[in-house]
Amino acid sequence: MATATLTSKGQITIPIQIRTSLGITVGDRIEFIAEESGKVTIMAATHSVKDLKGLVHRPDRPVSIEDMDRAIGINASAAR
Repeated sequence: MATATLTSKGQITIPIQIRTSLGITVGDRIEFIAEESGKVTIMAATHSVKDLKGLVHRPDRPVSIEDMDRAIGINASAAR
């Protein structure tokens, strides 16, 4: 288990194995998420929306507004 010591200024050094696991480097941001149980989760918060580019592939053919409206109508009526 990795440990760190809190300085008088409230700072810690995140151990190398944790930094590697999170994929963080100098200048990256991290989030601390405190749970009611007293447990704290650390997450890398350096990724932007731009990192998602290319995750969803373009359709083979363009979809018209009419096609979108039709699909919404079909799904909405099926949900009732």
